[in-house]
Amino acid sequence: MAHMRDRQAVVIGGTGFIGRHICRALTKRGYEVLAIARKPAELIPGVVFLPLDAVTAPSDDIARAAKSADLVVNAAGDSWEGDEASMTASHIPLVDRLVDAVATLPRRPRLVHLGSVHEYGPVPDGTAITEDHPTAPHTPYARTKLVGSRIVLGAADAGRIDGCVLRVTNVCGPGTPRGSFLGGLAHRLRRTTQDAPLSLTLVDDQRDFIDVRDVAEAVALAASSPVTGRAINIGQGDASSMRELAWLLISASQVPTELVREESGAVQSKGGSWTQADIRLARRLMGWSPKVALKESLHDLWAASATSSRPAAAAARTEGH
Repeated sequence: MAHMRDRQAVVIGGTGFIGRHICRALTKRGYEVLAIARKPAELIPGVVFLPLDAVTAPSDDIARAAKSADLVVNAAGDSWEGDEASMTASHIPLVDRLVDAVATLPRRPRLVHLGSVHEYGPVPDGTAITEDHPTAPHTPYARTKLVGSRIVLGAADAGRIDGCVLRVTNVCGPGTPRGSFLGGLAHRLRRTTQDAPLSLTLVDDQRDFIDVRDVAEAVALAASSPVTGRAINIGQGDASSMRELAWLLISASQVPTELVREESGAVQSKGGSWTQADIRLARRLMGWSPKVALKESLHDLWAASATSSRPAAAAARTEGH
C-alpha cells in the first residue's frame, strides 16, 4: 500500500558510495528523496535523480532543486585519490554555494554535512578522538574537508542555517570503491588464481572503520536530532588492525590462504598510523550507535564486489567518499 510521503530530502552526491546508502535509509523513513549528482547510477526505488554538477552549479540552481526540501545532505566530495584542485573545488566552493542556497530558502531545510575524522589530523596511538580535539590536518584531503566543515558550522553559529557536521571515520561495506584499500583488495582477490597468486604488503596501522549503512543511519538520525552547529563523530569507536581487516576480507572471499603472500615492505600511510573516534556524543545526542559488525561488513563488501567488478558497474560509480 502506498503511503503519503510528507518529508522531502535532497542528497548531494546521491549516486556515490555513501550517498546511495543515505538515499536508501531516508526512503525507508518515509522521505521523498532527490539524488543530485554529475552522473546517474543504478536506480534506487523511491529516489528521483537530478543530473546536476554541484561543484560548478550556481547557488540558484541548487536552491531551486532544494526549494521544498526539509533536509539537505551533502555527501559529495572527492576521495583522497583526487588531486588537490578537484578536492578544493568539491570540498570548499561547493559547500559555500550549498550553504548560500540553503540559507535563502523560505522553508529553511536542515543541512547535514559529511565531514571526516581526518580533519583532526594525526594523533598519538591510543588516542580516542573527541569532538573538542584540536584540528591539525596534514593532507590536502583533510585540510579541504576541514574548511568545508567550518563553513557549515560557522553558518549555523551565525544563525544562517540549521545544520551540523558528521565527522565520519573510514567507511567500508557493500559498494566500497576500488580506489580504497579494502575495495581494491576485494577487486584483486576476484582475480586471484593458482596461476596468479596475490602479493600483499600490509601496514601495521590501526584505524576506525565503520559500515556505510551505519553512516546512513547516523545521517537519518541527525536529520531530527538537536545537534545544530555541532560536529559529531561517527565511527566504530575502536581501532582495528589493517592486517586483521585484510585477513577478514580474505576469509570472506574464500580464496585459499596459500594463494595470498604477505610481503614485507614500507607502505606510505596517508592519514597517520592510528584513528579511533570517541562516539559517546553521537550516542547521547542522537541515540546512534554502530550496529554492523566489521566481519559482516566485509562479508557484504565481498558479496557486492561480484557485481561491481563488471565493467558496466565500474563505469556507473560516481563521486564517492
